[in-house]
Amino acid sequence: MATLRRGWRVATRNAYTRSQSQYDKVLGTFAEHRACAVLRTPTKEAAPPAMTAAIDGGFRIAEFTLTTPGCLDTLADFRAKYEGEVMIGCGTVMNTLDCEAAMDAGAEFIISPILIPDVVKWCVDRNIVCIPGCQTPTELYEAYKLGAPAQKVFPGVAGAMNWVRAVSAAMPMLRLNPTSGVDLDNAGDYLKNGAFGVGLVAPLFPPDVVKAADWDQVNKNAIKVIEKVKQAGPYKLG
Repeated sequence: MATLRRGWRVATRNAYTRSQSQYDKVLGTFAEHRACAVLRTPTKEAAPPAMTAAIDGGFRIAEFTLTTPGCLDTLADFRAKYEGEVMIGCGTVMNTLDCEAAMDAGAEFIISPILIPDVVKWCVDRNIVCIPGCQTPTELYEAYKLGAPAQKVFPGVAGAMNWVRAVSAAMPMLRLNPTSGVDLDNAGDYLKNGAFGVGLVAPLFPPDVVKAADWDQVNKNAIKVIEKVKQAGPYKLG
């Protein structure tokens, strides 16, 4: 029985393991485009048009969060529709079962709002890019030591981009990816001050705009922020 169990574990790991070239491509896409559209909507129906508006506005990295109804179905649809054009990932991943479900749906990367060692280890063991949420420099460094190739700064921190600049300068091995506190106007400034990338949530998808199904406004928001991001240029992986 023990031998069968070990064999099952190896088979499960192999089913989700990504090649080094796949891993490098995901990390390289983050470094090139640097901005991720992070979608959380109250209804399943709102998610597709909202994310489509962001993609049409220039986003090439999209994250569907598990707190959105029907998240995995929408993720799978977008992965099929935008294969090779937009990188699709899953957020609010809280455990390894979430990881499996996200990868089964076609996720190309995993995001968590907090540092969950089991999730990071699961991804590291399978060569999957994961970005766990951290708030303190200690948490950020712990995520790095666990093998996370980038670290999400969440929630927002006092000092905003100045904090990011200070932490990046002190620990250049980190790749910081702030979300909370990033808006349409300051996204480029975060990137110019040491951030590896940024995530856009409510500023890109304002709740009142989503409720009104004003997808033209989401598109305008995307165009505005992507212009700021492009001014910062790509991140040089080292």
